[in-house]
Amino acid sequence: MHFLIECEEIIKHLIIICGVVERRNTLPILSNALLIAQDQALTLVTTNLDIEIKTTLSIQQRIPGRVTVSAKKILDICRTIPPQSMLEIQKKNEQLYIKAENNQFILSTLPVDNFPLTEGFSDIDKIELTQIELKNLLQQAAFCMANQDARYYLNGLLIEIESCRISAVATDGHRLAISCLAKNFQDREKIQIIIPRKGVLELIRLLGQTNDLVILMLGSNQLKVEFQGFSLLSKLIDGQFPDYKQVLPAGYNKQLNVHREMLKQALVKANILTKDKFHGVRLELLNSKLQITATNNENETAKIEIEANYTGDALEIAFNNTYLIEILSNITTDEVKLEFINNNNSCLITPISNQDNYKYILMPMRL
Repeated sequence: MHFLIECEEIIKHLIIICGVVERRNTLPILSNALLIAQDQALTLVTTNLDIEIKTTLSIQQRIPGRVTVSAKKILDICRTIPPQSMLEIQKKNEQLYIKAENNQFILSTLPVDNFPLTEGFSDIDKIELTQIELKNLLQQAAFCMANQDARYYLNGLLIEIESCRISAVATDGHRLAISCLAKNFQDREKIQIIIPRKGVLELIRLLGQTNDLVILMLGSNQLKVEFQGFSLLSKLIDGQFPDYKQVLPAGYNKQLNVHREMLKQALVKANILTKDKFHGVRLELLNSKLQITATNNENETAKIEIEANYTGDALEIAFNNTYLIEILSNITTDEVKLEFINNNNSCLITPISNQDNYKYILMPMRL
């Protein structure tokens, strides 16, 4: 294998594929990237056995070939070389030579046959979205995903496709996020898949704020996402996601309308004194006032009062302050609405003017 490539160009693609390379691997080959030079194009592939990322770029090919080499090392090397430099990359005697200007690096390789390349993906269904649509859909719900929960089906994001919309749903048992996008997918039966946490985070990282099309291909136990010469193949979580619609209680009789950033900043101030692992904060609502109180085991107290439009009987309710701040940070409208039943039931949080597309449920705490 022998080819030439501009340093700046290969760096962009190495950053893309290095996202799934774990720092510590039981299999050394999983630390490597597979490089395939063929037909004046270079394909780069990495995998962690659950997720495979593949990207392709143009090169000045002299000799075709395949090699696996440490993904992190080749990226770090390229970052030390001036961006406009031309790299000469060549495989000789099971080693990879990288030359640029007065620099030369010789890297060890591992056998290509040991690289666990996924073969034979076949899609059952296919849909198209723009990059910005998919990124926003995932981003507005992903922060509520569980992390290493024994209920493995919560360690991911539910994607629900119906004839008129696509929804993303995530919950860790304490909070729930629902993000919806109205779309005409013609007359089709409802489809549900659960994408693992790592796959969701990688997609959010790689998707741009553009209207370029993204193709989502659904297999029997895998999801493949393709856009702009890039593909991500992820295993799906095999499990039954909770019926999230049953968690949306009816009968909210207390409503708080408040400026989102004002409420967020008040909670950030209170968070200074919530040092325990639960970060509890108490909200007291009455008429046009909202008082936020935080205390800690050092007998310290923070009290912040802000203007708010509240209708309903006086209410005192406590929440995990970190969860509440994260929800407000993901909402983009100026005003938000918080609805309550009592201090034992969940709170429904929606952005005013966009409440049909985004809903957040937060369970109260006992302080």
